Amino acid sequence: MKRTANISDFLRPLCEVTSQAYLSNAVQVADILEWVLAQVGVAEIWQTSFSISEEFLRRLFFITRDKKVSRINLVLDHKATNKTLKLWAFITQVIENTYLADNHSKILLVRSEMGHSVSIVTSQNLTRGNRAESAFISTDPIIFSNLLSQVQDLIQNHSVPLNDLFRQRIAAD
Repeated sequence: MKRTANISDFLRPLCEVTSQAYLSNAVQVADILEWVLAQVGVAEIWQTSFSISEEFLRRLFFITRDKKVSRINLVLDHKATNKTLKLWAFITQVIENTYLADNHSKILLVRSEMGHSVSIVTSQNLTRGNRAESAFISTDPIIFSNLLSQVQDLIQNHSVPLNDLFRQRIAAD
C-alpha cells in the first residue's frame, strides 16, 4: 500500500458488510491479506495467480514468520514456470504447497481457525505494481465454498506440484 494510503479509505471492516469492492492503484494483494488476517486471526489460505514476484514472497515470508497463517496453498500458471523456478528455493521456504496449472485466475481464499471465511477475487497478480487494480471481497460462506471447491478441483485434477516439476528439471539438466 502506498505510504499515504489507509486501507480504511477503500474498505470497511469485514464484520460491517458481506461484500465490497475497490478500484485503486494504492492497494496491493498483500495489503488485503494482512488486513483480512488482522480481523479473522490465524488462517489457512488458498491463492491463485498467473505469477508471483520476490517482493510479494517477502511479504508472505513475514506473514508466515509471524504465525499469521497455518498453511498456504498456491496455484500459479505453467506459462510463468521459468520465473517460478528461479524463485523455487524461496517459495518452498514460505509456501507449503505450490502447484502449476493452466491458470489465469487471481483468487485469495482465507479460512480462519475460528471459522471465518473470506473470498477475494482480484485483477492483480502476486506482484507489486502501480497500476489500478480491482478486487471484490466477500464473507458469504456460499461464495467461499464454491470458490474453494473449484480451486481444490484445479489443484487435485489439473495441476502439477512445483516440487515434482523442479525435480524433473534438475534431472534433465
